[in-house]
Amino acid sequence: MLKSNPASQIYYKRFEDAVERNRPRISEVKAYLEEAGVKYVMAAWIDLHGIPKTKPVPMSDFEQLCLGKGPQFAVHSISFVPELSPADSDQVVVPDLDAVYICPWDTSLAIIFSDLYWEDAPYNVCSRQALKRAMHEAAEDGYTGYAGVEPEFIVMKYDENGLPVKAFDDDLGKAISPRRQAFGYDVEYSIDSMPFLKDMIDIIEGMGWNLHDVVAEGAYSQFELDFHYTNMLEMSDRLAFLRIVLKEVAKKHGMFVTFMPKPTVGDWRSGAHINMSMHHESRPGENIFETPDGSDWSDESRWAVGGLMQHAEAITAITCPTVNSYNGLVPRVGGFEGGTVTWAPTNITYGFNNRSAQFRLPQSRHCIENRACDMTMNVYLAMAMHLTCAVQGIKNKVDPGKPTDFDLYAKTEAELEELGIRRLPRTLYAAIEALRHDDMAKHVMGPVMRHSFLEYKNDEWERYHQSVTDWEVQEYLRLY
Repeated sequence: MLKSNPASQIYYKRFEDAVERNRPRISEVKAYLEEAGVKYVMAAWIDLHGIPKTKPVPMSDFEQLCLGKGPQFAVHSISFVPELSPADSDQVVVPDLDAVYICPWDTSLAIIFSDLYWEDAPYNVCSRQALKRAMHEAAEDGYTGYAGVEPEFIVMKYDENGLPVKAFDDDLGKAISPRRQAFGYDVEYSIDSMPFLKDMIDIIEGMGWNLHDVVAEGAYSQFELDFHYTNMLEMSDRLAFLRIVLKEVAKKHGMFVTFMPKPTVGDWRSGAHINMSMHHESRPGENIFETPDGSDWSDESRWAVGGLMQHAEAITAITCPTVNSYNGLVPRVGGFEGGTVTWAPTNITYGFNNRSAQFRLPQSRHCIENRACDMTMNVYLAMAMHLTCAVQGIKNKVDPGKPTDFDLYAKTEAELEELGIRRLPRTLYAAIEALRHDDMAKHVMGPVMRHSFLEYKNDEWERYHQSVTDWEVQEYLRLY
């Protein structure tokens, strides 16, 4: 990997400035890629869903690409952003030369995460630009945001009938089924999964992400990764690249990966907890969420939690952006492997190491963990919202109230209401309505991007709400 340059965090308001920032480094990056054997480059911009999009180009066009003279995109024709017409200008991609990833499964190919410009200004529906703008504004207030993400996913395959089944499950196709035990942490299942896991681990270690461990999670064939934190832009790029890596590794083993939060009723939810910390520009390298001696949580950490809690519903619309996301944000599920308690957040509160709260202050590190996140989120928008809300919380000294250091699942609705604890949105519709009325989200996303996001998610909700499910047929067809 090329060494990251802090300048990548700068938000360029003019297309010409972004291009000029690239110019001195083109020869260096081109030599690095050619020495590694790269023949093809994908300058990847991020769509509204957080999914990378591109047009591959040969290395012979690398310099033109870096100068903003490469492929152009009619983003508004494919990416759920209909505010522009067929008569409008296309968007221009500018590669970020500090976000270069050579693909380990095919070293002739490199992906460079990039920013979109439109008519010489940042494109107003480019989520990577939204994060850069949020980081720029935070820096003007004296703050830098850092984050780690805990991605969870389920590995699947197709059976002989073409139906999707768990890739690692010893209960499939057996005349005598074993007694189900918890998949989580199991040594035998971890060993059975190692052909897939070893390839994944080797790739992540080779990229220098400092992978700490891989966890066999609660659902069969479900895994979680834990790798080191970094600045919010680089972590967002890493997560976008990781989703590509996992899918490509799974294909080589005849499997596929799903980031769908809740594929079946009996499964544990797949989350992607965001763990954020902050440094002050005047004290680089010092985590302001801990006291100077490292023994306790600082006032800034509480105020940051307060800022996050103020906008928790709108944040959740971005971090849990699908209909399916809300099937996992429940306290209990019958028929669970390993119990009935989900360990998923259901209420907008915080607690010290309390995994039933939305915002957890862990015992092992001074960061704020938002547990209401999953891998379907646009991580760039999620990071932008977290950073901006935390900064505003600190600036305004927002009091989050007393921590809830008790089992929230054991409290009744009446008890929670008496304590003044708000419920997380129960549906995508409730979440997007909160986003619609949140001024901070309007600032972070911009009015055009927020409008496009709301329009798409409202359509998703309406299409879901109008469908007739198997559950409804079983519940009502003969009853009435």
